[in-house]
Amino acid sequence: MNRTIKEATVKRFHYESHDQLRTHLADFMAAYNFARRLKTLSGLTPYEYIATIWPSEPDRFIVDPIHQMLGLNT
Repeated sequence: MNRTIKEATVKRFHYESHDQLRTHLADFMAAYNFARRLKTLSGLTPYEYIATIWPSEPDRFIVDPIHQMLGLNT
């Protein structure tokens, strides 16, 4: 994962400040966790995988994964 992050950020872009890097890193992590489908998770995004595992094994989690979802709480 560290290599994936590094290749998507500092090896590809030049940042004028740490704030630019932090902003881009947050955007990348949101896109990775909520949009990128992974073969190792049977084509699910990391968030979708966690959301499917949580009901059957809630003791493995500290926080309900629904609270981590982007957007408005409805």
